[in-house]
Amino acid sequence: MTLRRALLTLALCGSLLSSSVAAEASPDAPRRVFSYGAHARQTVTVYGPSGGGRPALVVLHGGSWARDTDWSGWSRWFAARGFTVYETDYRLSSDATWAAQRDDVLAALRRIARREGPGAARPLLLGSSAGGHLATSVGAYGDGVTYVRGVVALSPVASPYRAWTDGGRPGAPKQQRALRRAAERLAGCSPDRGGRGCWERWGDLAAKSHASGARDAPLYLVHSAGDFVPPAHSAELAAAQRRAGMGDVTVRTLPGSAHGGPLLKTPGLAHDVLQWLRAHARTRSH
Repeated sequence: MTLRRALLTLALCGSLLSSSVAAEASPDAPRRVFSYGAHARQTVTVYGPSGGGRPALVVLHGGSWARDTDWSGWSRWFAARGFTVYETDYRLSSDATWAAQRDDVLAALRRIARREGPGAARPLLLGSSAGGHLATSVGAYGDGVTYVRGVVALSPVASPYRAWTDGGRPGAPKQQRALRRAAERLAGCSPDRGGRGCWERWGDLAAKSHASGARDAPLYLVHSAGDFVPPAHSAELAAAQRRAGMGDVTVRTLPGSAHGGPLLKTPGLAHDVLQWLRAHARTRSH
């Protein structure tokens, strides 16, 4: 009887532990979806309750601007820690060329602002890979700080032209060769064959070309040392922003070769990102 009770107690404890982990990963509020445009991909999935003083976090997935990637797990994780998360889809390069993707994020931000209501603080942005490119681009577009409070970008393709160049080098790994093709599809033209309009589009694609320092959103940029989107992408952007007067910019290079979302599994990084987001959610609105 004593052994049976012990086994039942262990089973109950295991069940309770599993339930607590599941509860932490999945907020009580149901997932909701709304549209910000007529295209089927112009949708936002919401995790966590809206309003009530919760800061808004907009998540932009990667996928080489050509496919969706699943961010529902991390969206729930951040929602369970006090954010209202707006996981935002956008038109892919098969739907439209640049700058449709940046336009989509800006349109989604306007729709989210209406949903949050008058007086709500501007959201934070978190983007991965191609989504990191969009996040850094929006954070530096015009007066980027008028759109968002801060940008976290994991393996951002901050310079698609650099990605195009890296992918064309002899011996480039397959991921870089694939990203070269993806960048060309996004631009809608090849920089070695395009005319003036093509070059202007490639210039517009680079987040650093819009750097305006203190008028742009603060940056927290992360790569791994062996990332196929190398840390030089973020180093160039950070240097341009610092030259323009931005003081709040962090660039981190982690060991290993993780890319994009998997970087958050690096011990300590998810906590550091969470702390950075929380700190910038409390900054004064402009």
